[in-house]
Amino acid sequence: MSSDFIGLHEGKWTTEPVAARMDRDRFVVEAQEGSDFWEKTFYGFCHRNGHAMLAPWDGTEAIQISFDLSSFTELYDQAGLMLWYGEDQWIKAGVEVNDGVAHVGAVVTDTYSDWSLSPVPEWGGRIVTIRASYSNEAVVIRARTDEHAWRTIRVARFAYPTNKQAGPFLCSPKRAGFEVAFTKWTSTAPDEDLHTDPPITD
Repeated sequence: MSSDFIGLHEGKWTTEPVAARMDRDRFVVEAQEGSDFWEKTFYGFCHRNGHAMLAPWDGTEAIQISFDLSSFTELYDQAGLMLWYGEDQWIKAGVEVNDGVAHVGAVVTDTYSDWSLSPVPEWGGRIVTIRASYSNEAVVIRARTDEHAWRTIRVARFAYPTNKQAGPFLCSPKRAGFEVAFTKWTSTAPDEDLHTDPPITD
């Protein structure tokens, strides 16, 4: 398996997508209509049928997921990086369409979910990379595109020294036929510190 997709040989889906295939150097996945991850907060419901392909992650290296935003057009189309400890403890970070605009953000869940996001209309159609680096029982989550510099998205507690998993995710709460082309799933050296941008390894 290509070193650009480090977890495909051992990764397992939380819920199988409609389809998944390698298309040359891209891992193309189609989400099921109505798929999502969410726990209780505000809406009262739980959604546990999103698609995350998870492989073991010990946190000694940073994990990075890259994907193409070209297919993101409808409300709540979303994809990115999932960090996982269990059904009630996980973090999804990526890009999601909200009110017609692409937003970068994260949902951090420990029994209850929260949601933070920021509009990034200038990222439309770009290749986005989401990165998580683990230190001191927390993760630093950053994002960039092939044309834009790293920005820090979230610092969140994730106090699980063992049995962590990570990998790409996608969800399509509102429509059928949503496909995401993932372009990389790689690991790199962890962050030096919170205020120093990691290198761009592409």
